[in-house]
Amino acid sequence: SLLYLQEPSNKRVRPLARVTSLANLISPVRNGAVRRFGQTIQSFALRGDSKSPACAQKSCSRSAAPTPPKRRNSVLWSEMLDVNMKESLSTKEIKRQEAIYEMSRGEQDLIEDLKLARKAYHDPMLKLSIMSEEELTHIFGDLDSYIPLHEDLLASLGEATKPDGTVEQIGPILVKWLPRLHAYKGYCSNQLAAKALLDQKKQDRRVQDFLQRCLESPFSRKLDLWSFLDIPRSRLVKYPLLLKEILRHTPKDHPDIQILEEAISIIQGVLSDINLKKGESECQYYIDKLEYLDEKQKDPRIEGSKALLCHGELKNKNGHKLYVFLFQDILVLTRPVTRNERQAYQVYRQPIPVQELLLEDLQDGDVKMGGSFRGAFGNSDKAKNIFRVRFQDPLPGQSHTLQANDVFHKQQWVNCIRTAIAPFQRTAAAAELKELPELSEESEENNPSVPNVKAQKRQSAMSGVSEMELDESMAECGSILDSEEAKGVKTHRTPSGHRKSREKQLSGKRKETLV
Repeated sequence: SLLYLQEPSNKRVRPLARVTSLANLISPVRNGAVRRFGQTIQSFALRGDSKSPACAQKSCSRSAAPTPPKRRNSVLWSEMLDVNMKESLSTKEIKRQEAIYEMSRGEQDLIEDLKLARKAYHDPMLKLSIMSEEELTHIFGDLDSYIPLHEDLLASLGEATKPDGTVEQIGPILVKWLPRLHAYKGYCSNQLAAKALLDQKKQDRRVQDFLQRCLESPFSRKLDLWSFLDIPRSRLVKYPLLLKEILRHTPKDHPDIQILEEAISIIQGVLSDINLKKGESECQYYIDKLEYLDEKQKDPRIEGSKALLCHGELKNKNGHKLYVFLFQDILVLTRPVTRNERQAYQVYRQPIPVQELLLEDLQDGDVKMGGSFRGAFGNSDKAKNIFRVRFQDPLPGQSHTLQANDVFHKQQWVNCIRTAIAPFQRTAAAAELKELPELSEESEENNPSVPNVKAQKRQSAMSGVSEMELDESMAECGSILDSEEAKGVKTHRTPSGHRKSREKQLSGKRKETLV
C-alpha cells in the first residue's frame, strides 16, 4: 500500500484482475445466461479494483490508461552464441545463419498468430453469437488448416539444426516444402470478399465493441483483426526475399547454391499462380457488383474479363466521384451506390473497349473542371492531375476528363491505360491521324484544303447531336500525340475574338457533351 501512495496522483495503476478479465472481451448480449456470466466476471474484476487506492480516487475509464502491447522476442541468432563459437565462424556464415534463423523465427510467429486468430477472435464471437458460423467461415476461411503446414517446415528446420545452433543445408527442405504453399490459392482469392463482409459487420455495434476491446488488449499488439487475417498473405511475399538473403550469404562452393536458386524459382511460380487466381477472383467480384441502366451498356468483354488491370476512384469534370475499372479488354466508368447496406457500382455512360480507347495525358491547367480552356481562368482554378479518355470513333460522342487525387495515382492510371492499349496503338494512331483535320469546325472553315463534306456527313450520321455539340466534342477530345503535334492542332483554331463571337451567338444551343 505504501508503493501505491507514493505514486503520482495522475498515474493510474491497473490491477492484474482487470487486465486478464474475460469481461473485457464480452459485449452486451440479450442472452440471459451469457449476460449473467459476464456480470459475474465483472464483479470479480470490480472487487479487485477496490484494492487499488488509485482507482478509488479516480474512476477507471477504458481509454484513460491503455495497456502496453505485448512485444515479441527480437533476439538475433548471433546474440545466443557463446564467444568461442562466434569467433570460429566467418562474418558471411554468421549472416547466413541469421537469415536462416529469421525464417525459422518467422514461421513460429506465424503459427502463433494463426492460433491467436482462432482463439481470441473466431471462437469467442461464435460462442457469444456476435457473428454466425457461416459469416465467420467466410471471413476466416480455412485458417486452421495452414497451421500444420507451417509446423512441418518449423519441425524440419529444427531437425536440420545442429547442437551448436547452425544449419548446414536448408535448400532440400525448402524445395520439398514450398510447393505446398499452393494451398493458399483459395484463401487469398477469398480475401477481397472476406474484407468486404468484415467491414459490413463492423457496422454492428456488438461487433465493433468486441473488436475494439480486443484491440486494446495486450495480446493484439495493437493490430486489428484484419491485420491477423492478412498475415499469411504478407508472409507469402516475404519468402522470395528471405531465400534471396540466404543465397546472398551462401558461399559459391556451398552445396545449397543451386538448390536455393531452384527454391527461389519455385516460390516465384507459386506466387504467380496465387496472384493469377486472386486476380480472377477479384475481377469476378467486381463484375458481379456492376449494375446496368441500359441493356446497351452490357458488353460480353466485361463478363469475359479474367484480369482487372487497375481500378479506383476518380472525379469527372463536374467534380462527381466515379469508380473506374480498367479490365483487360474494356474500360468501365461507374457511380458507387449502396443497395441494402452492400456496395454496388452503377455503370455510367457507355463502356469503352480497349481497342477503341484513346488517351490524352493533360498538363495541369489545360482544362478547368467546368469546361474552360487554359487562359480563361486564374491559377486557383487550374485542375491538376487530369487525363482524358475517349472513343477513337467520334460517333458515340463520349469523352471523359478525369482527375486523380494526386500525381502518383494519375501516373498509375496513365501507365495502366497505355499498357492496355499498347497492342492497338498502331491502329489507334492511324485512325487518329486520319481524324486530325476534323478536330474542330473552325479548322475546317479556315483551311480551304479540307472539304466541308466531311462535316456534313458527320452531322447526318449523328442525327440527334447539334452542330455545336459535335464542334465542342471534337475540340475537347484528346489524343496520344506528343506535345508538338498537339501544338500543331491548336494553330488551326480561329482568333479568340472570332471564336468568342461564335460562342456568344450559339450560347443558347451549347450543350456539354463531355463528362
